[in-house]
Amino acid sequence: MVHTGNIIKKCMVNGKIEADMKIQKTAISDVFIIEPRVFGDDRGFFFESFNQRRWDEATGLNTRFVQHNHSRSSRHVLRGLHYQIRQPQGKLVRVIMGEVYDVAVDIRRSSPTFGQWIGTNLSAKNKLQFWVPAGFAHGFIVLSEVAEFLYMTTDFYAPEYERAIIWNDPDLAIDWPLSVQPLLSEKDRQAPCFRDAECYS
Repeated sequence: MVHTGNIIKKCMVNGKIEADMKIQKTAISDVFIIEPRVFGDDRGFFFESFNQRRWDEATGLNTRFVQHNHSRSSRHVLRGLHYQIRQPQGKLVRVIMGEVYDVAVDIRRSSPTFGQWIGTNLSAKNKLQFWVPAGFAHGFIVLSEVAEFLYMTTDFYAPEYERAIIWNDPDLAIDWPLSVQPLLSEKDRQAPCFRDAECYS
């Protein structure tokens, strides 16, 4: 993954200007990584996992989230690559227990990065968040013994529009950090290849 720069929002802390939110750009301009400012001491830590006003200012997206989801998965479970062909969902994702390798694939035919992917490690330790825009397929593999994964979506789940692409598609050639074969649902195991998948215009 290639980062091309940061957008840093500022706030005042004890009379000093401190970074409030770092938006890390990636090689696909619509996809970015959010690094929150964490306040910690010997009691623990605190950070804002989401603030609508600061999100709007930092991203310029004015995104409205309508559904919050929580999943738990064991080591080597791979979920994806998922998307909704109608009612496409933007997803703001993070991990609150364990670690995953998270992937976003651009499946917009009109996009100059069509068929390209970005991957990043998300963990309870690094507290990073990953913005996967509408028009992308999304998936992750669990690297820890267990991982709990939170994601907010910009549209409601619509199972009739749910689609998938096989995780190990040769054209996408995603570099999953695998040591053994992943654990898949039957639906994900039967997913079509990228060339046969329904994509966005």
